[in-house]
Amino acid sequence: MNLLICFGTRPEAIKLAPVIHGLKRYDINSKICVTAQHREMLDQVLEFFEITPDYDLDLMKAGQTLNGLSSTIFKEMDKVFDDWLGLRQAQSGLRQAQSDIVLVHGDTTTASIIAQAAFHRQIKVGHVEAGLRTYNKSAPYPEEINRQLIGRIADFHFAPTKKAASNLIKEQIPERQILMTGNTVVDALNWTAQKLTESSLTQEVVDLEAMLNPKKKLILVTGHRRENFGRGLEELGEALLELSSNPGVEVLYPVHLNPNVKEPIQQILGGKQNIRLVDPVSYPAMIWLLQRAAVIISDSGGIQEEAPAFGKPVLVSRQFSERMEGVEAGFSILTGTDKKKIVAETNRLLQNPPDLTNKPNPYGDGKAAERIVGFLRDYLSG
Repeated sequence: MNLLICFGTRPEAIKLAPVIHGLKRYDINSKICVTAQHREMLDQVLEFFEITPDYDLDLMKAGQTLNGLSSTIFKEMDKVFDDWLGLRQAQSGLRQAQSDIVLVHGDTTTASIIAQAAFHRQIKVGHVEAGLRTYNKSAPYPEEINRQLIGRIADFHFAPTKKAASNLIKEQIPERQILMTGNTVVDALNWTAQKLTESSLTQEVVDLEAMLNPKKKLILVTGHRRENFGRGLEELGEALLELSSNPGVEVLYPVHLNPNVKEPIQQILGGKQNIRLVDPVSYPAMIWLLQRAAVIISDSGGIQEEAPAFGKPVLVSRQFSERMEGVEAGFSILTGTDKKKIVAETNRLLQNPPDLTNKPNPYGDGKAAERIVGFLRDYLSG
């Protein structure tokens, strides 16, 4: 029973944390490998969820291209596999046990390249959060193609929703390889809520609370997608500038560290009244902000899944979403980065807040990790 769990970014770490802790509870032999595709933001989550990697490739470099990152992951993963499989060989006397599985998550470059690297070594691949699709290879870019590539490679597909499972079936993935689990993001939220009640508020949350005006409605903003670089982010900035002219609102934007995001947003919004630009916040601080917000504007997939847990509406600043369950349930509205749409929909939500508090989260019931771990335990012990 041998697992290698691989990830590189903060969202992956958050969503795999419940699985990692579930494996520990059952004493399932697993190793953790991080590429650290996003170093600073990843480290915050590792500390919060008490995760210590066995392999840390530390591959983050300023200004690196997707091809550069991909080639480095391929090269470094051979070294990881040599060590990991060497340990298997020493234990079993076999070149490679049939029960060895590499577990990846979602749609990142890390997940896609590691799935391919495992395939090259004839190692089985499990894909957590499988089956999400827009069927538009440019949106999200490059994530849509990453997911489809992993879908062709993976041996086990842990689909978070019925729609995701249906997509896989349409792509002729055998149903016996698909397990509908719910999304582990809901499990992570439950873990976080419990941990935050057991301890006092972090200094970061205390500082954010002091920064914000409790008499104003909070518009929480995130944005980092590559397809929005350039004019898309400029339009988003212009929309926020117009919204901030309302004295009854306050905009808080934790700005991604990528210069393609940071520089245009700082240029448009830096020093403006009713707009707070801050560095990326920790996961528990983001959860606190989601609870505090009146309206959320984001191109993040994770936030589309997390906001329903708090009954919060999300304007999705993308033309296409692979998470249409939230749109269909009334939690999310697709606006793209169109300035007029963002302004109009935000004002509508501020003036007539929808009652979403009693609607179930379309992304899961908090037992996704339990289902994934149960499947792995049964498979690897068989």
